[in-house]
Amino acid sequence: MSIIKDTLREVLIFLHLDLTKNLKYDRLTKKILKKYLKKEYNCIDIGCHKGEILELMMHFSSEGKHYAFEPIPYLCKELKNKYKDKANIFQCALADVNGETTFQLVKNAPAYSGIKRRKYDIDNPQIEEIVVEEKRLDDVIPADKKIHFIKIDVEGGEFGVLKGAENILKTNKPVVLFECGKGASEYYGTKPADLYNFIKGIGLNIYTLQAFVSNKKPLTCEEFEKCFDTNAEYYFVAAALNA
Repeated sequence: MSIIKDTLREVLIFLHLDLTKNLKYDRLTKKILKKYLKKEYNCIDIGCHKGEILELMMHFSSEGKHYAFEPIPYLCKELKNKYKDKANIFQCALADVNGETTFQLVKNAPAYSGIKRRKYDIDNPQIEEIVVEEKRLDDVIPADKKIHFIKIDVEGGEFGVLKGAENILKTNKPVVLFECGKGASEYYGTKPADLYNFIKGIGLNIYTLQAFVSNKKPLTCEEFEKCFDTNAEYYFVAAALNA
């Protein structure tokens, strides 16, 4: 059943049939990766899950160095077995501190799993609380390694990930694809204006995915706050003007 669903999803994306917002985001994500990534670029996949985005990173940046982070033990094991000679896989959550943290594994919908327990868009979520290692990205990636692209999908904890990667962001000015919005991010205490100002302070602008691929203007703080509060958009790109 999973194979059939994945195949149908790929067909809908190929045909540009955006039946859901997530299908639209999947299509635009592939377009962004194809447009921006060069064969020598180094990429980071945070919240790697089953490796769908990591696969695209390795395809479009075939000569680059790639890093992936996945705290769920069985998913990380599968990633290490599959990509052991192709990418550096880390079993940990990323944040702005180092140590250990409890982690909410949603057993019947693992893609919803995260550090904080929140409201889930499924009936009867089966949650197992586990303990995982927590690290700052700045303390994992070698300081002399140029990073060109980062994807962050951590079910609300993205601001902590960004703060823990401040040196990488300031030094490299990578393109960052990230999920953020009400329903997840506020459980981590995230205020959209704070996240917006942090990213602007790094020297990056925030775009919707469609605006980025269409070379349109970045969001203002007020526009980003509205997206956050209404979930009109919940995937964004942070990038320099000349990305």
